[in-house]
Amino acid sequence: VQLQASGGGLVQAGGSLRISCAASGLAFSRYTMQWFRRAPGKEREYVARIPWMSGNALYADSVKGRFTISRDNAQNTVYLEMNSLRPEDTAVYYCAADNAPYGSTVGRTMNYWGKGTQVTVSS
Repeated sequence: VQLQASGGGLVQAGGSLRISCAASGLAFSRYTMQWFRRAPGKEREYVARIPWMSGNALYADSVKGRFTISRDNAQNTVYLEMNSLRPEDTAVYYCAADNAPYGSTVGRTMNYWGKGTQVTVSS
């Protein structure tokens, strides 16, 4: 199984960025796809998930209304559209796959992890 995140970069505060995660080697449509992030010196933080059971996206309060998670089961890819970015959104963003129908906010329950993509928001 591989989860390959891409699309990170440097953006100014208030800007937008879309990151992607391409999956292979798993039954993608039967996995809840999730994004986590880890900022420098901080614990890993749940960001968003899109359950395979319902397809209804769920978000951490810190990103609700600014970030949008979506998935393309035909392309085995999950996306995270990030708008109104803030310096505190700076982190390495990781995608993860969970075979639970609705996923979880707890990182240790994920079945697979990608290697992450760096997002840096300048003030």
